[in-house]
Amino acid sequence: MPGQQLGKLVADVSQATEGRPTPESHQPKGRSAQGASIIAGFTCIRCGASLPATVEIDSKGCPACHETAPANLRPVYVRPADPGSIAANAPRSLWRYAHALPCAVEDSVSLGEGQTPLIEATRLGKMLGFANLAIKDESRNPTWSHKDRFSTVAVSVARAQGARVVATASSGNAGASLAAYAACAGLQCVVTTFAGSAGAMLAQIRKYGATVLPLVNKMDRWTMLAEAASRYGWFVTSPYRAPVVGSHALGIEGYKTIAYEIVEQSGGVAPDWCALPVCYGDALSGLWAGFQELFAQRAITRLPKMVAAEVHGSLAQALVTGSDRVDELNMAFESLAVSIGAPRSTYQALKALRESSGRAVPVHNDGLVAMQERLARSEGIFAELASVTPLLAVAKLREEGVIASEERVVAVATASGLKDLDRSVAHPAENTIFRSTDEAWEWLGRKDARLMMQLA
Repeated sequence: MPGQQLGKLVADVSQATEGRPTPESHQPKGRSAQGASIIAGFTCIRCGASLPATVEIDSKGCPACHETAPANLRPVYVRPADPGSIAANAPRSLWRYAHALPCAVEDSVSLGEGQTPLIEATRLGKMLGFANLAIKDESRNPTWSHKDRFSTVAVSVARAQGARVVATASSGNAGASLAAYAACAGLQCVVTTFAGSAGAMLAQIRKYGATVLPLVNKMDRWTMLAEAASRYGWFVTSPYRAPVVGSHALGIEGYKTIAYEIVEQSGGVAPDWCALPVCYGDALSGLWAGFQELFAQRAITRLPKMVAAEVHGSLAQALVTGSDRVDELNMAFESLAVSIGAPRSTYQALKALRESSGRAVPVHNDGLVAMQERLARSEGIFAELASVTPLLAVAKLREEGVIASEERVVAVATASGLKDLDRSVAHPAENTIFRSTDEAWEWLGRKDARLMMQLA
């Protein structure tokens, strides 16, 4: 029975944690149930309904909107974020912006995430028709993806609540990130996944000590997590009910810091356009919330338009029809960008696009690997396949005249290309071994004579 299997896993977890730091030994003193005293409650991002701070985050989102257009929740803080409250000795991580997060910095579980570079992509920009293109390189995070911004907040809150096990359904990046932060916090981690997930990422998850449960039926991942949450109190960070509303509302707050960093690294100016890969829209929703906070604080004088690079087009369709409900579409092809390959996005993503007057651009496999290689060879950034979809999206919008050549565009590269080498490398790397230097010189001359041009 599923319950018996979960019970055995819980027993195994208890045995594995013997002698390790427990959540109680790390438990912050004097904090509320949410892990920080600054959370007053939650609000629905669609209907505005108010819920208490003690509400159970059960992956259903707002109970009032569930039947009409399922929508995620957002925390309401006792005091609004103050951009001037960054301490002079603030940590050089995303916890520099702890004033805007649902957990105090002294209670945080951190691996030094955030503060990733904003790189001017001059050569690539010229190729794509942009005079002002920059890449926010999230592969510089501790587990080489933007998911660390989510995990540091989610695991901090989980530990503060006394959780013993954190869990997620993941094809790779989210699982690797959660496993790393769970290890740092002394918590156990379970990752449910499916056949076809990138092998490198599954290996990374296991190296952090997490328990990986591959399931043939993708929906079984959610069934298992729902049962684990209700029966054993696992702190589940990912969606585990359909229709999806998004991941844990408090973890999503971590993504706001991407906006804070972009603005700070740009001298207090927001870009005209900000593009990123989108599946369920956690990062898109959090990033947009960060820009909105900065605008409300008068830290920026304008808001950017957001661009969602998606696969199957559910957001593009919802924008055209004007519906609040994001419909599931047929999967016409299997995307190489597996981390954003779901056939339906969420209301939280749709809301960010509508409020920002943004665009959703479906991206196919055609040109994906070529763009990955173009980014690597022109700018020295090796990004995951999903991470280059924003470049294809803004290139299409430039061709259509939606984005002007002089407008400032920031594309968020969410993860490292090392994550999915098994999908991006179609053929083995060149493995010729040369028997002499003469043979090597001869081969170089055939491959690229420019390498052998005489100095003037």
